[in-house]
Amino acid sequence: MSRAITVTGTREVTSEPDAGLGAVFAAYLLPFTTSSSTVHLGGAAGIDTAALDWLAAHTGAALIVVVPCTVADQPEVAATAVRRWQRRGRLAGVVELGARRPGTGAFHARNRWMVDRSDLVIGFPRGDDPSSGTRYTLGHAARLGLPHLVVPV
Repeated sequence: MSRAITVTGTREVTSEPDAGLGAVFAAYLLPFTTSSSTVHLGGAAGIDTAALDWLAAHTGAALIVVVPCTVADQPEVAATAVRRWQRRGRLAGVVELGARRPGTGAFHARNRWMVDRSDLVIGFPRGDDPSSGTRYTLGHAARLGLPHLVVPV
């Protein structure tokens, strides 16, 4: 079954490989990512980069990184991961939305762009802060009536 998925999550985790986070991804991303799946990722530090690295190494899913401005405007750890997977031919695409500067409005626009093109949203929030970008993204999926999976980290 072909499906499009958005992965979103906290920036409050390291983007470095982590056995515990890898186990979480294996449990909650792997069942939804086949070689016919497309996964949208936000290209930020934290869960975005950790999930990108894990999905690129462990699945055959098409990976699309979406950034609010340009890849060069992303945190260095995130931009490096995007460039690495581009060089290896592992990304199906990079979408630079061209916002003038990063900020809440640009991040929300990026998150809506991803969700609006997805059949499922998987969110990895830390805590219950309703103003977090992860909660905003999950809320947008809920307003659209899309299935969404919440996996606290």
